[in-house]
Amino acid sequence: MAKSSADDAELRRACAQAVAASGARGEEVSFSIRVAKGRGIFEKLGRLAKPRVLALTVKQSTKGEAAKAFLRVLKYSSGAVLEPAKLYKLKHLTKVEVISNDPSGCTFVLGFDNLRSQSVAPPQWTMRNIDDRNRLLFSILTMCKEILSYLPKVVGIDFVELALWAKENTVTLDNQSSTQDGQEKSVTTQTERKVTVTVENDLVSQAKDEEEDMEALLDTYVMGIGEADAFSERLKQELVALEAANVYQLLQSEPLIDEVLQGLDAASATVDDMDEWLRIFNMKLRHMREDIASIESRNNGLEMQSVNNKGLVEELEKLLDRLRIPQEFAASLTGGSFEESRMLKNVEACEWLTGAIRSLEVPNLDPCYVNMRAVREKRAELEKLKTTFVRRASEFLRNYFSSLVDFMISDKSYFSQ
Repeated sequence: MAKSSADDAELRRACAQAVAASGARGEEVSFSIRVAKGRGIFEKLGRLAKPRVLALTVKQSTKGEAAKAFLRVLKYSSGAVLEPAKLYKLKHLTKVEVISNDPSGCTFVLGFDNLRSQSVAPPQWTMRNIDDRNRLLFSILTMCKEILSYLPKVVGIDFVELALWAKENTVTLDNQSSTQDGQEKSVTTQTERKVTVTVENDLVSQAKDEEEDMEALLDTYVMGIGEADAFSERLKQELVALEAANVYQLLQSEPLIDEVLQGLDAASATVDDMDEWLRIFNMKLRHMREDIASIESRNNGLEMQSVNNKGLVEELEKLLDRLRIPQEFAASLTGGSFEESRMLKNVEACEWLTGAIRSLEVPNLDPCYVNMRAVREKRAELEKLKTTFVRRASEFLRNYFSSLVDFMISDKSYFSQ
């Protein structure tokens, strides 16, 4: 016999990863198995069953509250990766019913009392064989009994047969966390056996209760041996009437089902379009983020360059202040007269020229500016002004002293004195 998917450790690990990825914290996967999901009437309309995975999870409370049990439905994504599709709370499970139309007995329905729309038929779950079906149902019943202390109503299953199967097959919730203490393992196993025995007794008790109810019903309607045939015929007529009403209701609801299916197809197409648009927007936003990062980087570089340029301009302005020659001093040094009224201006121009030449020499000027072309040209211009002024002053003094000597020689009174 092929190995059951309930014993597949890889499947259980994949379920645990999918549950953790959904944001659920503290949930432990205790049981997982592959199933086929159908809708009964949908399969008749040409819809195939979809592969799904049912996982029983337990969330232990950290504040002393009771543990919570969940039934998770997981589906396969396009990349063959499990992802959560539906979540049911086992505390709302009220009925477990095996479908009588399935000759194999591997199809069942789980009824929950908190479903919003009771008009939509609940999904039908089909197992690979009876053993897988019994294993899943017994695990659900065991978890309900152990954690929630109650059993849901079971329909279409022979309780005695299920209890006998449970005795022959060890069905326990997954408690395979690695424990180093051997005594702790034995205590867990004994607890699970007690829970299993309790569930078996409850199933047998439910079977006895149903037998007693049937006997009471027969006692109510059958007063003698001869009336048993009439009672059987009456039950057959009621069964035929119920089947006819069920078929009529199904035929009546087919247009509504077609309309719902068309709406679902339109909604699915709209969701696909939205997903495609979101993918396109995400790609454009990614490119925009890259462009924004590039622009910010360039802006940072430009800001740094602007700060450097501002500092350079300030230094150049200081240097230009040193290199600038006042117009009045240049006029006095190159073409001014040496009359006594202009002599003060000439002295000021000479003092400025002396200070300007000294400010362009190494002690008073940063060595990095000494070899600059503008500094060398300005120093040459100042030297030219100095040479021009010295030449003019020398000519003036030569003429002045020559005229003074001639005057003194011509005036003999100077010599008599």
